[in-house]
Amino acid sequence: MASALDSRISGSFRNRYEQELFRNSGQFPIANLLLELLLEGPAIFLAPDIYTLIGATLFQAWALTRWENTPAPRRFLGNLIGPAVYTAIEAFLEGWTFFAMPNHIAYWIFAAAVGVLQAARSRAGPGTASGLLIVLENVARAAILFVMYAIFESLIDGTRFSAAVFFADRAHMFIALATLILGISVGLAALSEYGFLALLRETSTRLQRYSEWLLGKDLLERVIANPEALTMVRRERAILFMDIRGFTSWSERCPPETVVQALNDYYQASEAVVWRHGAIKLKFSADEILAVFPEARQAVACALELRRCTRDALAPWGLGAGIGAHFGPVVEGLLGSSGVKGYDVIGDTVNTAKRIEGAAGSGEVLASESLCAALDPAAAVGVRRQLVVKGKEAPLEVYPLL
Repeated sequence: MASALDSRISGSFRNRYEQELFRNSGQFPIANLLLELLLEGPAIFLAPDIYTLIGATLFQAWALTRWENTPAPRRFLGNLIGPAVYTAIEAFLEGWTFFAMPNHIAYWIFAAAVGVLQAARSRAGPGTASGLLIVLENVARAAILFVMYAIFESLIDGTRFSAAVFFADRAHMFIALATLILGISVGLAALSEYGFLALLRETSTRLQRYSEWLLGKDLLERVIANPEALTMVRRERAILFMDIRGFTSWSERCPPETVVQALNDYYQASEAVVWRHGAIKLKFSADEILAVFPEARQAVACALELRRCTRDALAPWGLGAGIGAHFGPVVEGLLGSSGVKGYDVIGDTVNTAKRIEGAAGSGEVLASESLCAALDPAAAVGVRRQLVVKGKEAPLEVYPLL
């Protein structure tokens, strides 16, 4: 399911449905409804034709919108849904007389022409060929007005259409040429628009990725929905720190490429676990990882899984990590100067979690008393330990998680 931010960048289903309906699926049906309204008058609203056409058009737009972001957009077949549904129902009600109306045949012709052009464009990808197809598609759309005008004239005159007679009228020639030129003009404008939108979406996607690196996906979603979510505010949070033991001395003996590879393996193994357990912030700093959770229970579950996954990731390098976690009040939000800001958590809870982590041995998880309150009663914990740490008058009581 698309996130709120993804919907803002690529458009929600409703946005894309409306664009599909009015930019593509609904264009010929609108012209056809106007034609039949002028030919039959208000009585058209008492016949099923108009409602059948509207229903077929809405269904086609829905199907094409659903297929739009799939590996097989099916633009050709999708554009034939409207005329197929409309023809099937109306031919059943009216019989062969349905096919005697030239506008019904024109519906199929334009649907097929647009479908072929769109299918070819989806296969062509970006480039000159795609640009030419966009222009041709808009010329075809502009031609709908001209063709329907010609059909209307032939129907009200009651004569068989003759291209030679029709184009002998200079007014008709003017309309034909104006339609062609306007179609090319609209096509070139659409080509420019598509290029700009593609660049804008690419830029937005990159900015989204960079922002997620800094804020985390969950927090970024909340900030987009409510900018006030970045305001500094006091909350209860679970803070988890993890650090590689002996990393500094080990890295002094290794080439920098080896150090980078080990860190990447360590980060890769940790990131998925942290987000899976509902973290609202993840921060990498050299061999240290900081994760912030809304609930203590989430931090405990994450710590236990991190111990397992990082053990496997660090074992090839002969390394191990220690983990410490604490639960308590913090102030979190956007912190910094007028030019440089970052989202952070501040408070003694953070410092205490760091002190606890510093006392954990390789492969060990130490949890504070407040964090252990969230443990399942059946969870295995070791013997309570007292830590004397810098900056704390009283010893910290922690429990190793087994």
